[in-house]
Order: sequence, then C-alpha cells, then structure tokens
Amino acid sequence: MALRRALHFVFKVGDRGKTATFYRDVLGMKILRHEEFEEGCKATCNGPYDGKWSKTMVGFGPEDDHFVAELTYNYGVGEYHLGNDFLGLTLQSSQAVSNAKRVGWPLTEVGEGLYLAEAPGGYRFYLLDKEQPANDPVQKVCLAVSDLQRSTHYWTALLGMKLMEKNEEKKTVLMGFKDTQCKLELHDVGGTVDHGTAFGRIAFSCPREQLPDLEGLMKKENQKILTPLDGHEICFVGDEAFRQLSMVDPKGNALLDKAMAEDKSDEWFAKHNRQKAAA
Repeated sequence: MALRRALHFVFKVGDRGKTATFYRDVLGMKILRHEEFEEGCKATCNGPYDGKWSKTMVGFGPEDDHFVAELTYNYGVGEYHLGNDFLGLTLQSSQAVSNAKRVGWPLTEVGEGLYLAEAPGGYRFYLLDKEQPANDPVQKVCLAVSDLQRSTHYWTALLGMKLMEKNEEKKTVLMGFKDTQCKLELHDVGGTVDHGTAFGRIAFSCPREQLPDLEGLMKKENQKILTPLDGHEICFVGDEAFRQLSMVDPKGNALLDKAMAEDKSDEWFAKHNRQKAAA
C-alpha cells in the first residue's frame, strides 16, 4: 500500500491571528493555500455551522510529499471544547524549539530533547530538538482509541497500513504506509474517546482505482471509513484528482493576511458587548 499516503489533519481554530503566529513564527511552516467561503461546509469535522468560514493549509512543504495542517475558522465561533481524541502531533525541528524560545511561546520539556508546545485552542505539539530532516519534519500524529487490538486490525487489515512498532507498556502502536511519511500512533486510553467540539479529521489519498475496493472491503466488514471505531473522522480521496486540488498557491500567505485584516468580527462582538459563541 505504498501508493497510499497521509495528507493532513483538520484543526478548528477560534483565534486565527494567534494560530497563524504559532504555525508561521513558532513551527516555521508556510501558508500553502487560503480560501474564504460564504456558506457553511458540509464536512462533519467543520461542525454544524452555516456561516462564513475559511480554510488555510499550512505545512513545511506541499502536500505532495509533506503532512500538513488544515485550519478551519468559523467567523462567529471563538472557542471549541477539546476532548481527548487528538493526543498530539510530533515534529522534528530544533529551529521550532529555538523559535518558541525567541518569541516567548511556552514550552515544557517532557523528555530528553522533547518539548511540548500548545497551539491556540490547546492542541498539543511535541517538538523534537534535532536538526530538521531533509524530508518531512512531521513525524507522527497520535490519536486515542478505546480498544487497541480492534483499532490496529482496522488500520492494518482494512486500510492497509504497516505495523511498525508496538509498545505493550505504553499501550501504543505506530503505523504508516511508508517509512518516510508521517506515521499514525494509536494510544489506548482505557476508556471512552471524547471528541468534544474541536474534533478534526485525518485525510489520506490512494490511487482512484483502489477506492471501490476499499469501499467494498469496508461494507464486507460492516465498517465505515468516515467515522469508524471510536468515531474518529477519516477521509480517503483519489490521489490523482487531489494532487490538482492541493497545489500550492503562492498568494496564500498574502490572502490569509488580507482576510485577517478585514475580519472585524472581534470588534463587532466587543462593540455589542457580546462574546463569540463557544462551540
């Protein structure tokens, strides 16, 4: 299944300015694309919102060969409730550690050369204080599960991932489609997985010709792709079409800055002595 690849994780954000500072100035990622929408998104992970929203793709390089983040912002929502479903994203970059210290972004050392930094909204990022690799610095995404054995079967036998590591003591498994790609780590939390309202979506691509077989296998096993075990939202898209849709827009950075400058929603809520909704 080496032709399948990890694409991105979706984060809902309530403060676009602080979020942009974290991804650009702390992590050192680039704005790959930015789009504004007048009507609500039908994707479940964006939430039950029907107003104006934006989508910003950020990463260390194009989605063709990097795992990136999709940041969705709903103009009328100021914060989201974080559950225990998303446990962290790990990246290797001594530059990011240096950037965080330089700008005064809070860091907590949680291991030898490993630091925890929280993005706005409470999303956890683990920064490995080593030189940034030539390929993708994003090492893994960790998600919570309630039954490690069943989840491992789902991701390996049904979705075709390769089991790379298993840690009985920590109750984790590490999987991926390719050694050089971002990996998926599953951690058994020994209880219910709570998605809160901040829940996101992890996306993958595979050759278009494989999509019918993947769908057929899921039906045979009485499983779903979109919301499988523990309710994690997963998206599989045809690789060929997605490469066209995910091309880097050189104007992305300027478009984001323009949108943030024109966003008067905070001022409007303050003027009317109201707070943005808490989802």
